[in-house]
Amino acid sequence: MVSTTTIAFIGLGHMGGPMAANLVKAGHRVLGFDLVPDLLAASVSAGVEPAASAAGAAAEADVVVTMLPAGRHVLGLYREQALLAAARPGTLFVDCSTIDVADARTAHEAVVAAGHRALDAPVSGGVVGAEAATLTFMAGGGTEEFAAARPLLDAMGKKAVHCGGPGAGQAAKICNNMILAISMIGVSEAFVLAESLGLDHQALYDVASTASGQCWALTVNCPVPGPVPTSPANRDYRPGFAAPLMAKDLGLAANALRAGGVEAPLGLKAAEMYAAFAAGEGSELDFSAIVRTLRPAVPTQNGSPA
Repeated sequence: MVSTTTIAFIGLGHMGGPMAANLVKAGHRVLGFDLVPDLLAASVSAGVEPAASAAGAAAEADVVVTMLPAGRHVLGLYREQALLAAARPGTLFVDCSTIDVADARTAHEAVVAAGHRALDAPVSGGVVGAEAATLTFMAGGGTEEFAAARPLLDAMGKKAVHCGGPGAGQAAKICNNMILAISMIGVSEAFVLAESLGLDHQALYDVASTASGQCWALTVNCPVPGPVPTSPANRDYRPGFAAPLMAKDLGLAANALRAGGVEAPLGLKAAEMYAAFAAGEGSELDFSAIVRTLRPAVPTQNGSPA
């Protein structure tokens, strides 16, 4: 029998909302807060109890989970909005946002200084994974904190990896997404080349999906319609993982690359490409729609652009 934990869940957007709902399904009491009334209302319909404020939710909780856009929001919530001051001593703070590694370490220090416990635990798997409770969590912090959070992470995902000390979860996340972005661009370039050579999308997929070109960007999130019916390409690139979010993560990776003096030309080029795409036609599209920017202006030989 799963013991009930009272959880304050702050940030009930496309990812946070389904994650909070899955905690409710697992039998936990979830107090939710979001600045957007419609998001809070949607979570309430899924069994989340509405809180009047983030601090009010934290005051009643054993665990505080945050899913926010950026490090400044996490640090602002912890400090200026008094989340740390409102929580009971020893409360476990689990930040599932994707933020800068330095911000994650600063947040960890602030939590510990306030007499609490901290874990950074960003996720991979997108909205589909959040809804299906199949996310992968990359955790940074102490082993005891990871063990304490593990039942909750298991309720929201299919895998949780303890990556190391404070900030290690965020480090793993930006490295993973740099791989993903580079892979998606490579897969997209291959389909565009295939189009120019008169090779059918399905034929390329049938070969590459079982050969050395196999990867997640091809077999799960295929950037062209047809071969993978569940990919965003088959629904006008409605986001599973939005291009602006990929641009954000790559920006964090680029910052870390430059700060560490790491030579990674493909990672930096991917960051440049996604920043431009997200600022323009990709602002409301899935990151796989980057394929659109790679096609020539002239029609292809087989006329099969997505």
